[in-house]
Amino acid sequence: MRETGNKTRREFARESAARQDLAGRRRKKAGDRARAAGRARLKAGGAAGAHENLLAGVLVLLFLIFWQAAAVHMNAAYILPSPVRILRRLFELRGPLFMTHLPATMEVVAIGLVISVLLGILLAVLMDASPTAEKALYPLIIASQTIPTTALAPLFVLWFGYSIWSKVLVTVLMTFFPVAITMFDGFRSVKTEMKELLKTFGASERQIFWKLKVPAVLPCFFSAVKMAVPLSVIGAAIGEWLGAQSGLGYFSRRMMTQLDGAGVFAPIILLSAAAMLLAEAVGLLERHFVYWRDE
Repeated sequence: MRETGNKTRREFARESAARQDLAGRRRKKAGDRARAAGRARLKAGGAAGAHENLLAGVLVLLFLIFWQAAAVHMNAAYILPSPVRILRRLFELRGPLFMTHLPATMEVVAIGLVISVLLGILLAVLMDASPTAEKALYPLIIASQTIPTTALAPLFVLWFGYSIWSKVLVTVLMTFFPVAITMFDGFRSVKTEMKELLKTFGASERQIFWKLKVPAVLPCFFSAVKMAVPLSVIGAAIGEWLGAQSGLGYFSRRMMTQLDGAGVFAPIILLSAAAMLLAEAVGLLERHFVYWRDE
């Protein structure tokens, strides 16, 4: 009887070990299949990305060829310079452009962008926290965008002279709007039932703001900053165009008075490149902080 019981326990142990071994092999096969599928998706995504990059490069090349042909056919470099002439002029003017005027413009862009982001966040938080503040501030924010910037920029020059702050004010006026409105819409899009659930758990308004609203509005924040970056570059250039002693906008205006079409386009190329680099930097920060978007 005792031997039969021992035999039964040994058989049960062997069967249990066999089942565990079978389950382990199944898990290993499932893991291998998942890794293979992941590698296949990565390979397919890489191939699709390479194809899209190639197509984009071909389109840009076709555009440049068309531009070059149109400029050669027109034969009026002071109106439409060719891309080759613009690059040559950019190389000729690399000293003053890169050493003097580009740093001046980037200083205006940096200061104006920081002030615009902080002001936009402050306005969005105030309008979200108080319906009274929303009714008072929202029409003013909209009205600020109906005033032509070219009409206010000379006033800023009269108030602040040719200092950096006249250009910064133009930049802020053009840049804070997308930050404030986009973030306010992000705050309003937070689900009411989630707020009510947190309140039932005893969360305070401060905890709801930091634990629910801030993570929910982060994608809107980065989208707003990506919109604000090119606007800040445009605002800085407009401010320099209308009244400055240095900067890419000032340099472009000076070249225009000399009927130097390539000289007008050279700082514009630098402005576009700077805006694209800044937008790409914001995109990298977005992928780091809003990591759950791609999951």
